[in-house]
Amino acid sequence: MNGLVQTARELTATALPAEFEALAPPPLLLPGEHLDQYHALRQAIFADLAPRSAIEWLLAIDIAELSWDIQRYRMLRHKLLETYRQSAIEAALRRIDLVGIDSEFEAEAESYTRQNALSWRLDPVAATEIDARLATYGFDQHAITTEVYVQAREVLVLFEGLLNAAQTKRMLLLREIRNPCLLAGPLRR
Repeated sequence: MNGLVQTARELTATALPAEFEALAPPPLLLPGEHLDQYHALRQAIFADLAPRSAIEWLLAIDIAELSWDIQRYRMLRHKLLETYRQSAIEAALRRIDLVGIDSEFEAEAESYTRQNALSWRLDPVAATEIDARLATYGFDQHAITTEVYVQAREVLVLFEGLLNAAQTKRMLLLREIRNPCLLAGPLRR
């Protein structure tokens, strides 16, 4: 098929040969990741690259691993932003609720503020109420998002570095697998 979309039959046509199974050990999945999704991504990459030689298979395996890592980094970055959003909501609530609180009641008020921020994350009704309350004090979604990025800036730089490094490695491997010298046959001195 010369089109942009491959059929299920074409995607399964390029399976990892048994002799190369040892080169592709099972992935170490994080909680929430699914083996069938990993295999689907790997199979799609194998079908797209259609490796034939041992070196091409090694490169294709590495490209699949890097592609999985890139997806993982994106998902983890998204989850991280959700966590920091809860922290930003908590910080905004603290600025509203703890103003003028007697030091004797401050610890208890902090506890309620953390509880409210958690409710914001887990309960859509509470989230709507808290968002409306924050808005009355001038904390719109842009202000909360700014707080999220301020709090998460160092960790986001880490994820950006991980993503860039994996994408660069993947591009280098893709260039290598498409290298005409590699496809010409065995490596020559």
